[in-house]
Parts: sequence; C-alpha cells; structure tokens
Amino acid sequence: MQAGTAAVPPARTALVTGASRGIGREVALGLARAGLDVALLARDEQRLAEVADEIRELGRAAVVLTADVTSEAEVRDAVARAERPDGGLGSVDLLVNNAGRLESEAPLWEADPEDWWATFEANVRGVFLLNRHVVPGMLARGGGRVIDLASGASTHEGPLGHSAYNASKTALVRMGAALHAEGHDRGLRVFELAPGTVKTRMSTALAIHANRTDWTPPERVTDLVNAIAAGHLDACAGWLVRATHDTPESLRQLVAAAESGQVPATARRRLRILPAGPEDPLRDVLIGR
Repeated sequence: MQAGTAAVPPARTALVTGASRGIGREVALGLARAGLDVALLARDEQRLAEVADEIRELGRAAVVLTADVTSEAEVRDAVARAERPDGGLGSVDLLVNNAGRLESEAPLWEADPEDWWATFEANVRGVFLLNRHVVPGMLARGGGRVIDLASGASTHEGPLGHSAYNASKTALVRMGAALHAEGHDRGLRVFELAPGTVKTRMSTALAIHANRTDWTPPERVTDLVNAIAAGHLDACAGWLVRATHDTPESLRQLVAAAESGQVPATARRRLRILPAGPEDPLRDVLIGR
C-alpha cells in the first residue's frame, strides 16, 4: 500500500453532486446519518430542498446548491457558497462526484453528436471542474477525500449502444488516478467507487436491465462511502472498489494481506490492459507498472 505523509482526519462535511435523486440522494442521506453536514448540488432546486429537509430532520446541516456541473462559473460559485463559514459548511472535507449522464441508446455511427458529447462533458468535464475548485481548499487544510462514482464500464466493455457513457467512465478512472498520484503526498485520498446496479432512473433505462430483479442494495454503496469518509479505507486510496463485491471489512482484509506480505505490496485495483497471453512481449510492460 502507498504510505501517506500523515493521517487525514475523518470528514465532517461533504459535497455530493447529483444529490437530488438516485444514488446521490442515498449517499447524502447516508452521510448525514453518519454525522456529516452535507452540501447538495444538482439542477433541480425543488428536489434538492426535499433532500435538505430530510437531512435537517436528522439533525445535520444541509446547503442547497443549484448548478450545472459542466459550467465552470456555476461550479465555482457553488463551491464558494458551500465553503462559506456563514450560511455554508465552512469547508468541504469529502467530495462525492456522483452527477452523471447516459446518452440515448444507439450504435456509435448512429449516435447524435450533441447527445454523445453532452454525456462525456457531464461525466468527465463536470468531475474535473468539481475537483478543480474543491481540491485546492482541501490541500490548503492539509488534505481531504474525493470519491468518483465510477462504473463497471470503467474497466471493461459496458452496455452496447452507450459508447459515450463507457468511454467517459473509463476516462473518469484515469483522471482519478492522476489526481491520486498528484495529491496523495499532500493528504488527498481519491477513490473510484463502482456502485453496481442500483435501481435508479438511469439504470432502469438500459435495455440490458429490462428484466433485472437482483439490484444492488444502495446500503452497500453508502456503507463504503461512510467508511471512506471516516478514514477507515485510506489504505485503499487510488483503488477502484465495487459495491457488488467489496465491503469495508473485505477491503480491510485485502489491505492486511498486502501488509503481511501475502500479496505483493504493489497490488492495487488499477486500470490495466491484460496481455494477450504468457508469451506476449508486452506482458511485463502491461502489468508490471
């Protein structure tokens, strides 16, 4: 595992994007139940207000931020409002990049160019802008944590007819790896979290899930987010974790196995291309770095 420079305190505040519905809403409420104050960012002010009311009923502070994540001006203003000591949270210790988009289903050669690019912008530019305007404050305070809501499509071929979504989620993981490498020694802990197939408006729109009955319980996602917020999984920073297979306890066991020498200390969940076989001349290059 990669050694950090110093322990990062547990998060007290969080900013969750796409918090008006679906996984974002569940994550925001889960963090509030764990004792965090939460800033909620999305475009639908009414839905955000409803989530904020639920958080306040739990005894935590909530800040409503209406913004389009692809607009730098709106993101910059929203982050400034979240970090205000008066009327905001004062700081953002945890950023959950959940907002995303899924284009209309079509093979790439039939895809609408504007729809295709809008999906890429929401899933990549939006995350970049949030990181760009939240992370400097974290570093100035000695550290913080970022969770990107990735996907199974981040690491392997995703649902057919959604090339923009698949490409953007792969790019998201690469961007997170860069953020991890650049910020870890300054106290930044970055995680790529694939939530599995949670029943949401986005997932139910996919043809491959038309008859699905085995949905991933959202609690598996919120358990991982809360463990990351508390600092319990900092040894897994830089990894891709997946709610369908990972739990806070199973991840701690993987860390313990690495620390005891049962598996190589360099073993991490990172995006790699597999060699074509044992005789592939690129084998060591592909998996050895």
